[in-house]
Amino acid sequence: MSSKSRKSLSAWSQCDKCQSILTQIGLPLHEKDCPPCTENTEREYSFIRDGVLYSTVQLYQPQELPKNISEKASNDMVFISISAMQLCNIAIGDTVIIEINNVKIVKTAFPTNDTNLTSVSLTKQVVDLDNLNGPMKVYLLEDDVHIAKEIILKQLSKRLICENIAVEVDIILKCFNEHKIFTLGNKIIIPFYGKKLIYEIVQIKTEDGKEVQIKATDENDLSIALERINLETKSSTIAYFKALYSTKYMILPKKNDKGEESVSKKAYKIEDIGGYDALISDIKDVVQIGIGKYKSVKNFGANKGVLLHGPAGVGKSLIANAIISECNAKTFIVYSSDIYSKSIGEMENRLKEICSKAMSAAPSIILLEDLDSLCPMKNSNTTDHERRILAQLTTLFDDLHSTKSDVLVMATTSKLYSIDGSLRRPGRIDVEFEIYVPTPNMRLEILTKLISKIPSTLSRQDIQVLSLNTHGFVGADLHGLCSKAIFNAVRRQEKNALSEENSEEKECVPFDIEPIVTMEDFICALTTTKPSAMKEVLVEVPNVRWSDIGGQKDLKLKLKQAVEWPLKFPDAFRKMGIMPPKGVLMYGPPGCSKTMIAKALATESKVNFLNIKGPELFSKWVGESERAVREVFRRARQVAPSIVFIDEIDALGGERSSSSGGSGSNVQERVLAQLLIELDGIIALGSVTLVAATNRPDKIDKALLRPGRLDRIIYVGLPDEETRQEIFGIKLQKMPVAEEINVADLVCLTEGYTGAEIHAICHEAAMKALEENIDAEIVKKEHFRAALALVTPRTPVSLIKLYEDYKNNIL
Repeated sequence: MSSKSRKSLSAWSQCDKCQSILTQIGLPLHEKDCPPCTENTEREYSFIRDGVLYSTVQLYQPQELPKNISEKASNDMVFISISAMQLCNIAIGDTVIIEINNVKIVKTAFPTNDTNLTSVSLTKQVVDLDNLNGPMKVYLLEDDVHIAKEIILKQLSKRLICENIAVEVDIILKCFNEHKIFTLGNKIIIPFYGKKLIYEIVQIKTEDGKEVQIKATDENDLSIALERINLETKSSTIAYFKALYSTKYMILPKKNDKGEESVSKKAYKIEDIGGYDALISDIKDVVQIGIGKYKSVKNFGANKGVLLHGPAGVGKSLIANAIISECNAKTFIVYSSDIYSKSIGEMENRLKEICSKAMSAAPSIILLEDLDSLCPMKNSNTTDHERRILAQLTTLFDDLHSTKSDVLVMATTSKLYSIDGSLRRPGRIDVEFEIYVPTPNMRLEILTKLISKIPSTLSRQDIQVLSLNTHGFVGADLHGLCSKAIFNAVRRQEKNALSEENSEEKECVPFDIEPIVTMEDFICALTTTKPSAMKEVLVEVPNVRWSDIGGQKDLKLKLKQAVEWPLKFPDAFRKMGIMPPKGVLMYGPPGCSKTMIAKALATESKVNFLNIKGPELFSKWVGESERAVREVFRRARQVAPSIVFIDEIDALGGERSSSSGGSGSNVQERVLAQLLIELDGIIALGSVTLVAATNRPDKIDKALLRPGRLDRIIYVGLPDEETRQEIFGIKLQKMPVAEEINVADLVCLTEGYTGAEIHAICHEAAMKALEENIDAEIVKKEHFRAALALVTPRTPVSLIKLYEDYKNNIL
């Protein structure tokens, strides 16, 4: 390589051989690569040649934008060092072309004070939009720029924009792209109410009628890529186009997903939905009448509104879409987020537009998703937007009845009582269908259809066991259960494959073996999957069994009668003409295993368990405490069969006369009244059992203790001799004790002790053994003797007498 000569710009050098201009850092690398290959994608240094800057993409990260330059304007700029701009004959504000990986974008040149002379910086939005990385070329735009009459775009965003807000999107496109220069394949990004909408230019029409377009075929097709490169070469006379405010924009619908028609093309089939056959048949009949299938009743104008309501995840939208797909009618789906606008009158206009389209395309169906969020019940907090939407919807229903159009409005909601009453009347929403939580037989049918789609070894009996152990599960929960079972099967299969291989052959373990789902996978999934309605109040109950609790046979039997028997032997209760107990109250001294028994009941019965703490229900706001009680029992009914456990219920259900002096204004009094209503009110409690515990039964209001509310009142007293022996047997079974220890002696020495105190004796004995020797392996007799001296019975005789008197009074 010949010697280098300095130019006027001292920081740069020019190669005498190839006339490339480069910095001092690039000189050693250039010596091995002279002349440099301008198409090299693995270039290790930057240089300038023939007025073109060859560099790499860098992220523009200034401390603050230049003065009078907004963030929006910075996205249209490329930042280059002043000396590099001079060498490339680029002035500030000139239009330049950035070429990288056969992608060309047009930007405005702007100087930067970056210490790297060859740096070419773009904002993060520009880099992310076109996924720009690696070597690039920057040069002055010298081709003719034509005026674009119409630009046709393809939407790349995942969230599609419906036609009813296309006008607003068109205005944003005009404002954001005015005076910008584009070529085919360029991407456009615009903000839209907190979202980023991304489009790709696929066709451009000019004033003289010429068109340049990219054929709508496979994007990975090599011929298309070559055609695009050919169209974008410098020699093309129509490669670059300027957008004006008068330029029209047209957005092509996504392939196989054309706005409102997308639902009818999705694979929703009624036969894929299990458990709701009778209900689906009824809904289908109403829908067919509404869209005018039966001409004899067409002039009557019946059933123009159908509402599907039920808990979240129960399958309302799935059922609606499946019925719509079989009705052969045009469908228009309305989401509240799609029609929302801060402009006054815009939302009503969009609803009017949808209604007019539906009427012109009759027979058709308008599906309103989450109607409660679209027009909630009117109150003092209702906004003007919500009032206008409600007024427009009522007008929509009235127009459908007056014109007798073959148009039906279907709506879904999970909050039925949040919808304004003016919509829920005949003439508007005529029919309401409750999509209720599936029963065990319905769950069996749903699980059968779900499991038939996955490779499994489950028998009909296994599926039946799953349906009985999924209390309160809706369709979405059952689908999630199957998904977790598949995950467990994949993880188990991979683990087995690894264990079968030698350590040096682990890299060769194949992971493409098809997993087979077993019953063990579902059992594992059941431990981590809970009903969706329980997630906010989910309690991780310790794994306590009946065998972990010594004695208390009478109490265990009565709890089984109240909870387990109605589930296992429902026919026996019907045959006797009786209802299972609604509630059980356990009272007795502290430490007698009342709470532990409730935990065991939750584990053994395998029903949903809601643990309620009294202080959580109290609120200083009027009405909030009662609402909290209603919400607890509403959730319990929703996931029935279930247990509501209230520990220390005397804090909630205290005697009314003593708690507030008869004033009737105390929060505790209102909570008690709501509790009484929930237990024996107009709304049936259903398969919900209330289990309560207290140390002060004399403080509980008498209305709560009558039959029909807390039916069973059970005294959990101090453990007798037999119970203490069982408690010691359970505890010592898990401890290394010396053979000299006699359980009978310990039982005699613990007369008057509670179960908790017996547990404390065993704990203290073990701690004494560790005090003597931290490596102790056995607990001896003297350790128990020391523990007995330390732990003494703490239940006073007066308290025992109080319980005995109370027991005698209620008998």
